Amino acid sequence: MGVVVIANPQPHFSCSTFSFSIRQAPHPKSSCLRIRPGFSSRRWLNCPRLIPSRLEHFHPKCSATETDVFNQLAAEEEISEDLTASESNCSVQIVHLKSDVLETEALNLLAEGTFVDTLLTALPVLSEEEQNIIAATPAHPAGLYALYANCLAGNVVEQLWSFAWPASIALLHPSLLPVAVIGFFSKLAVIVGGPLVGKLMDHFPRIPAYNYLTIAQAAAQLLSIGMIIFAHTICPTSTSSILLRPWFVILVTAGAAERLSGLALGVAMERDWVVLLAGTNRPIALAQANAIISRIDLLCEIAGASVFGILLSKYPLVACLKLAAGLIISALPITVFLTWLTNKLSAGVLERPKPPSCGRNSSIESLTDDENIVYKSLQAIKHGLVEYLKQPVLPASLAYVLLCFNGVLAPSELMTAFLTQQGLNPSIIGGFSGLCAFMGVAATFVSASLVKRLGILKAGAAGLIFQACLLTIAIAAYWTGSISQQTPLLFFLFMIILSRLGHMSYDIVGQQILQTGIPESKANLIGTTEVSVASLAESVMLGVAIIANDASHFGFLATLSFLSVVGAAWLFCKWLVNPTDTQRSLLSYDLKF
Repeated sequence: MGVVVIANPQPHFSCSTFSFSIRQAPHPKSSCLRIRPGFSSRRWLNCPRLIPSRLEHFHPKCSATETDVFNQLAAEEEISEDLTASESNCSVQIVHLKSDVLETEALNLLAEGTFVDTLLTALPVLSEEEQNIIAATPAHPAGLYALYANCLAGNVVEQLWSFAWPASIALLHPSLLPVAVIGFFSKLAVIVGGPLVGKLMDHFPRIPAYNYLTIAQAAAQLLSIGMIIFAHTICPTSTSSILLRPWFVILVTAGAAERLSGLALGVAMERDWVVLLAGTNRPIALAQANAIISRIDLLCEIAGASVFGILLSKYPLVACLKLAAGLIISALPITVFLTWLTNKLSAGVLERPKPPSCGRNSSIESLTDDENIVYKSLQAIKHGLVEYLKQPVLPASLAYVLLCFNGVLAPSELMTAFLTQQGLNPSIIGGFSGLCAFMGVAATFVSASLVKRLGILKAGAAGLIFQACLLTIAIAAYWTGSISQQTPLLFFLFMIILSRLGHMSYDIVGQQILQTGIPESKANLIGTTEVSVASLAESVMLGVAIIANDASHFGFLATLSFLSVVGAAWLFCKWLVNPTDTQRSLLSYDLKF
């Protein structure tokens, strides 16, 4: 500590205390001295036994009172003269504090500040290449590999079943009505139960919720297989009798439960799990993980549709359904094990508590109350819609919803039923669905090239425009040629297959946009609500198909699907031209935004 002792011309001395004026300077051991900063006519110092090195000649029993600030040289002379006579009574050693002490301290302080500044500015800054390497490295690569295996095991069964059930129902009667009714109530279940399931998943642990939903989905699929086998054994004669049969009601209920469980599983994995395993601040790794999951899903769709179509063309339907049931039972324990392994290899990241949200504890209690389940379901739907409409990337999500109106010009249950009733070989129908999925796999590579050249948002716009243009050709081919002939029908299907390239390109882009714009605490709620709104769009198209259930009205349904794709392209391009400031900040990584 730098101490300046400046005496009054007439000091009074005593042998008990010593009062003086000081200027405080920082010192590592200054806590042992009770010193007040600043100057005053009177300051008291209680010195401890341990004296700093700069005060080692200071005697603690003496004091000087009523000192004022003077010139340092004059003060030293007066102190030397006045204290000569007092040395016999009190042993006092005078400390000569020179200005160089303060100067040294000031230089030291300046040197310390300079060192801190130098330390901050001397921190290593990563180059752009090193930053890209970190951004492309997943936070939990081993956990991601287990997640990919989990996707493979679950999607093989799900994609096979999504092709098997409409083909099986279409063989019961030459009408779109049974398939449309089952699809309509499945979408209705998603609309009503999607936000509630998403809210429950946001409040409960990830792994138990995922395992319960996996078991529920498998049970619903097995029940549906049993009902379809029973239906083919009794051979109903009319469509009306099918709709009124108890087995059909059970089939509709099981289909709704299966679709709702599959929705929740997909949202949890694509909107929550993959973000945690890849890393929220590693966009390149997240994009790569999204692309791999999309490829796995599409490859499973290729395998499921193609294999079941080939089996259906060679073996009876009942035998094929029994084989599907065996596959479902075998995949269930594998999926549960891979879920546990994913969490184990990622150091328990899936067990991490979710960010708190308002009223979480009260929400859990109210959601588990059976008396309020209906009211809370309506509240969950309302809350989900509010949060969905408040998300900053709403236009991109609405474009995805409009694409869901395209329930005809796609490898959907309506298209499968229509082609089955047209008399096409099941292997050709399965090949059509498989080729559509293959174009999705190609889109994962093409979209990467488009993103590098155009940016992620313009790549999404290019995909939508490409899809709209090809579907324009498909609609023209349908209305100008005889769709009952095989050549025009195959050309029509070929245009639809090519259009899937643009559709899946936008699907990849839109998924990452939503992952970036939706907070983690609301990922399941907003994700399931989005799928619920998309299911509402699909249910509207299915409702129209229920009314126009004759195959001769297929051209009208195809035209409505085409208009929805055009609307999605227009909405996304309009948003791309006029983004908000919030959207710019969220998507700032896209340099061409």
